[in-house]
Order: sequence, then structure tokens, then C-alpha cells
Amino acid sequence: MSTGIETRGSGDLPVPPPVAVPEAPSDAAPGDAGSAAAAVADAVDLARGLHAALSDVLLGTPEAVTTAVVAALSGSHLLIEDVPGVGKTVLARALATALGAELSRVQGHPDLLPSDITGVTVFSPDTATWEFRPGPVFAHVVLLDEMNRTPPRTQSALLESMEEQQVSVDGESWPLPRPHLVIGTQNPVGQVGTYPLAESQLDRFGLSTSIGYPDAEVETRLVLHSGGRYALDSLAPVADTARWERAIAATAHVRVVHEVAAYAVTLVRATRATGSVRLGASPRAAISMLRSAQAHAVLAGRPYVTPGDVQAVAVACLSHRLLVEGGEGGAAALVGRIIADTPVPTT
Repeated sequence: MSTGIETRGSGDLPVPPPVAVPEAPSDAAPGDAGSAAAAVADAVDLARGLHAALSDVLLGTPEAVTTAVVAALSGSHLLIEDVPGVGKTVLARALATALGAELSRVQGHPDLLPSDITGVTVFSPDTATWEFRPGPVFAHVVLLDEMNRTPPRTQSALLESMEEQQVSVDGESWPLPRPHLVIGTQNPVGQVGTYPLAESQLDRFGLSTSIGYPDAEVETRLVLHSGGRYALDSLAPVADTARWERAIAATAHVRVVHEVAAYAVTLVRATRATGSVRLGASPRAAISMLRSAQAHAVLAGRPYVTPGDVQAVAVACLSHRLLVEGGEGGAAALVGRIIADTPVPTT
């Protein structure tokens, strides 16, 4: 039984079967079902194109590529934790480029202020009024590089924007562009100059992943300019923000039967009943996991979610949210054991 995200190379994705959707409600217009099927089919096409584009840039890490595609399709924020120099920033830039979206990059450092991210209100002598100047968070894709090098008060500036898709400054709220994807990268906790991310911050990231060191063959291709930043320079967009937003909407309507939803909730609730866990996954985690399972189904070419889709995204959706005391393998291994011990529904 798989306990992690399914990994496939860009050329190994199965050819999706003819896409169908659940029958439209009786009061729906005759063309609604056909329109929904076309929307899902377009989302499948975008997902496969996006996976192939990222795989050309980030070599040898299909799991991280799949997680990034799932995050984009589900509208979930993505956390990438790994040591310096393995391609975290490259993955973020490649994802924004392939989606045809504006990328706003913020470099984390101890002197970064909340207003450096959200923006600030300034007095304009020309108009004799106060004007809001948006910060870098007002972009479709926001990269917060080494975000755990910023102090907690700066990290907290992202809580509202990541959850409510808006920024409040001086008593006025400003909506963020849609779609809005935050990609946070962080070095492993314990490295010099890092601040642990708060639990409320971690819970707002829908998925987490790591890249790891490449094997010798992949690393040789990297130094020969066959991937990484060099491939990024020639990467062409496979979509634009309008198509990306339509794909997110179509993914949200991929069919989920009650038994599969209950299975996802059972996995989440099990994290709260394990003795070694000081903080289990929240209801927000259950919602995010089901949305990610829908995106995984789209990537596989299906208009419905199976228990296998839930299993495939469970580690990426839950492990970064758990506070585990001791135990072999940490949070990821714990989620794997929960999956192995939980009966799988037949649908």
C-alpha cells in the first residue's frame, strides 16, 4: 500500500480515460454537464503539461514535482523544506513560469518587517491623501525564500493573506489577486539563524515536500546544464492565470463520494488520538487533504477521487502539521503507519 505521493516521470503519466462527470442536477441546464466535462478535461491537460514542464527543469525529483502540481491545481500553498542548494527556488520559479503567472520573491532575513511583505500606507503630498502601496504579497505566485529566517512577527503578516486572500492595513482590507499561491522555502530547523514556523503558519500550508540531493547521474546532468536554472531559462508557459483559475475551479468539482470523504476524515482524526502526537491535524487539514486528493485525481486523468488519491497526498498534507514526540521516522512515518492501520473503504 502506498503511503506517499505517487511518483511518475513526465513521460510516464497514464493516458487519461475519456473524462466524464457526475450527472448534472435535475434543475441544471442541458449544457452544464458537457461544460463541466470540458472543464475537467482542460484541467487534466493543464496538469499533464505542467508536470512535464517542471520535470524538465527539476531533474530526478518526481515526488516534489507531483506535489507542486497538486498544490497548483488545488489552490493550496506549498512549503518546501530542505538544505540549501538543492533547487527549492528553482522549483518555485519554474512553477510560476509554467503557469504564466507573475512571481514575487521575498528573501527572508531577520530585519524583514511585516510591511515589507504586505505593503504600507503613505501620505501623498500631491493629493493630500493617504495612499496604500501594495507589497510583494500582491502577486499570483509569492515566493518567500528562507522564510524561517524571518522573525515571528514578520511571519504572522502572512496569516491573513494565506487564509482569507486579503491584506488589512490601517483598518482597510485589500483583496489579493486570484489565483494566489504562496510558496515558502525553509532550511531545516536547527541551522544557524532560523526561527521555527508557528503552528498556525504551518497549518496554512496545504502541502509540504522536500527535494533532497540528486543521485550521481542527475547531478552530472545538472552540471552539464541539462536542468536546473539553465533549463528554466528556456521554459515556456503552458497556461495563463485565467486558465489556471478555471482549472482550480474544475478540480474543486471532481466527484468525491461520502465514503472517501469519511476515510480522509478518519486519517486526520487518527493523528489526534496517537499518544506520541502533541498536536494533531486540524479540520483545515482534512479540507486541504480532500482538495489535494481531487487535484491528484485530475493529474491521474480521473473525474472522481479514490481512496488511493487520499493515501497519495496524506503525507504531504499532514506531516508538516504534526508535532510528534519521539517515535521512529518522525511525522511522515507516523502518517504512513496510520494509513496502514486504517481500513480502506470500497467504493
